[in-house]
Amino acid sequence: MSRLYINTPDAAQLVVEGLYKDIERRIIASPPGICPVEASIAFLKLCHAQTCGKCVPCRVGLGKLQQLMENVLDNKATEKTLEMIEHTAISIINSADCAIGTEAAQMVLSGVMGFRDDYISHIKKNKCSMDRNISVPCVTLCPAGVDIPGYIALVGEGRYADAVRLVRKDNPFPTACALVCEHPCEARCRRTFVDAPLNIRGLKKYASDHAGVVPPPPCADSTGKKVAIVGGGPSGLSAAYYLSLMGHKVEVFEEKDKLGGMLRYGIPNYRLPRERLQEDIDAILATGVEVHTNVEIGKDLKIEKLANEYDAVYIAIGAHDDKKLGIEGENSNGVVSAVEMLKKIGDEDYPDLTGKRVVVIGGGNVAMDVARTSIRCNAEKVTIAYRRRQEDMTCLVEEIEGAIAEGCDLQTLMSPERIEFDENNNTTALWVKPQIVGEMDSAGRPRPRNANSDSVRLECDHVIVAIGQNIESKHFKEFGMPVKRGIIEALNSSEIENLPGVFAGGDCVTGPATVIKAIGAGKVAAANIDEYLGYNHLISVDIDLPHIRWDDRKPCARSNMKEVPVDERKDNFDEIEYGLTADEAAQEASRCLRCDHFGWGNFRGGRTSRW
Repeated sequence: MSRLYINTPDAAQLVVEGLYKDIERRIIASPPGICPVEASIAFLKLCHAQTCGKCVPCRVGLGKLQQLMENVLDNKATEKTLEMIEHTAISIINSADCAIGTEAAQMVLSGVMGFRDDYISHIKKNKCSMDRNISVPCVTLCPAGVDIPGYIALVGEGRYADAVRLVRKDNPFPTACALVCEHPCEARCRRTFVDAPLNIRGLKKYASDHAGVVPPPPCADSTGKKVAIVGGGPSGLSAAYYLSLMGHKVEVFEEKDKLGGMLRYGIPNYRLPRERLQEDIDAILATGVEVHTNVEIGKDLKIEKLANEYDAVYIAIGAHDDKKLGIEGENSNGVVSAVEMLKKIGDEDYPDLTGKRVVVIGGGNVAMDVARTSIRCNAEKVTIAYRRRQEDMTCLVEEIEGAIAEGCDLQTLMSPERIEFDENNNTTALWVKPQIVGEMDSAGRPRPRNANSDSVRLECDHVIVAIGQNIESKHFKEFGMPVKRGIIEALNSSEIENLPGVFAGGDCVTGPATVIKAIGAGKVAAANIDEYLGYNHLISVDIDLPHIRWDDRKPCARSNMKEVPVDERKDNFDEIEYGLTADEAAQEASRCLRCDHFGWGNFRGGRTSRW
């Protein structure tokens, strides 16, 4: 008789494993706007099903928590019930034997603290406080509110110019965003329930690549109002585009020689070719926007003058100042900020790094941009030093993979300590202190701390600092605009409190953020400036969308875009990304579930056809 047996899963266990994967996909695709109390109960039930039953706090306590929370939904609770939920959760956290119980109770407690108002709304009004009149997940999560299902349907029918027109209703940078947007719209794509999210950015790129020149719509009759916009980046130009379409006279004041802001001076050509960026800018300027370049606020032009001479002013300066490391040797020759490097590259001034060893400090998209740019500028070796783990890096995963594929050496858990330099003040090495991961910070990332090991010397000729950007807000503070930690404080409407007619948005309000967030801020500012001026113009587009398809959407793999082979791309600044093929674009468009028409989208908001 055998004493041991090979442990193989039975049929039931294999089905359960499949159900776990289904649950994971549903959690990933959870749409915004669902009732947080209902969601908490659903998670709690799952946690309770995982209990081993050994300890009372977990076996019995989680069940009691579930009953109390269901009483809230069934309108059988009072505010004392809420106190009981809180006390029960704390008791389980303090007494359960393992993480199954403690983490489940902690989740409930975090909900009571985080969305207490929703519990109170259920108790007093028997309804959820969440705004259910929302659009579909992809549209809701797009900061500019682009009609994504609409333009995907148009791409599916080969109507690429109409797709671009529909995108421009909410985002005047369809081409730039097709190349560099971080696509938050894909995060909750309901297609994930079936297989994987749509390649939304890839479909936008296909439309912009095949639409040809698409002129902007005609402007409304002139209102006689004048609006000044400070900053010619994505936020400022977006506001300028919509305000000009509304019939207002718009003038943009830009500090640099060319328009585009961080799209031009912060993103290398291999990711966003300058001629493709210019396509979007030309369409914006075609609406009649007047541009003044090489104008520095505080030196060439005062904010007071703009406020006095224009009916409204929109401040949309970007984050173009660098952050300092604050370590020894930072001022030695060969140390440069990523911001300064990319500014020069934006003006076609490329550094010659032939035979040089470069160390890049940072873990964001800007750090990856300058590292990959250094490779293309013939650096002998490029090292990326980052004080956290690779999975904690804030850049896109594909940017890390691209940098490593092109030959960058990624050194994680290495914190900059000092920069070594010779008698001529030339950089010779970066000293880094090995780190060890520790407790989690507020963002859920482990805090690095010094490891009990010797510092490491990374030989180099150049150090590129890419640890973040600052806002130059001194002149705006002097004007009377509220500034906190270098950031202009504006209302959600972009208005500046106690300064009628003055608005602000984009990076100067949020801090360094994504392109699409800056565009969304410009759209919001344009709508509210229009209202401040006494109008209610609505941006719309006269496009008939394709009819709904009634065929079943069978499981189908996502089509991803390919890149130029490493050996062909790493020595030049040509665009590195291939678009989808015609067959791939058609198949990808057919995967869309049309949430704007079916189910939630139709019942609770559906499409927003105009502003």
